[in-house]
Amino acid sequence: MGFADQRFNVNLSILFTELPLLQRPAAAAAAGFTAVELWWPWVETPTPERSELDALRKAIEDAGVRLIGLNFYAGRLPGPDRGALSVPGEESERFRANIDVAADFAHSLGATALNALYGNRVDGVDPAEQDALALENLVLAARAADRIGAILLIEALNKPESPLYPLVSAPAAVGVVDKVNRATGLDNARFLMDLYHLSMNGEDLPAVIEEFAARTGHVQIADNPGRGAPGTGSLPLEDLLGRLRKAGYDGWVGLEYKPGDRPSAETFDWLPRRPLSPAPRRRPPH
Repeated sequence: MGFADQRFNVNLSILFTELPLLQRPAAAAAAGFTAVELWWPWVETPTPERSELDALRKAIEDAGVRLIGLNFYAGRLPGPDRGALSVPGEESERFRANIDVAADFAHSLGATALNALYGNRVDGVDPAEQDALALENLVLAARAADRIGAILLIEALNKPESPLYPLVSAPAAVGVVDKVNRATGLDNARFLMDLYHLSMNGEDLPAVIEEFAARTGHVQIADNPGRGAPGTGSLPLEDLLGRLRKAGYDGWVGLEYKPGDRPSAETFDWLPRRPLSPAPRRRPPH
């Protein structure tokens, strides 16, 4: 088991960013991918104009790729923010305004996973107050995900790069997953296991996989150090993905790495075969 047994999709918010947003789905398809994921593309607004939503939807459909995952509004990302849902005031309100917009957009393209980044700690605000607000907003997000037949993802980031983000371990993120599922009774919250972030935190990745694979709804990878393509660092990603497969995870693996100095299309030489995943229904394979 290893790379050859995985369903890879490409994150268009970190790869192919040398191209305008609307050109990235076609570039991913030209590189052999049949599925993509995205951070919330409109950093400045949780509620973009319908014309902008329609243009991105058309670009994805015309490229013949499937959107499998989408982040809710998360503030300035990339940038200093790491989510909005636990940040009192305007940012929390912006997150709430985004919930149905993001869910409906995801649903229109068949996406079945919505990622809700928790948000940074705020100076002068009691962490317990932020956690209570986070749970309120995550319950709303979980209900919206359930409405469209999707799961809600909770992600652990890494402390060196996100020092104000409170979920910087697998147990911390899974603890929030459990709180959301208890609060809603829907059991549709899942852990987003990003092997790069967990490795940056120094976690025992085989142990994390063994303990949490069954509660994982999505996996993302990049090598470490450097957050580059597999093979640019020292993470045994092929072995780790094989372990995940043996532990029962058969979902998508998102490529969320930096292309470095090369064009994104030239960073997939580590892949053992193509096509990378089954073609979407009603569309011919690339």
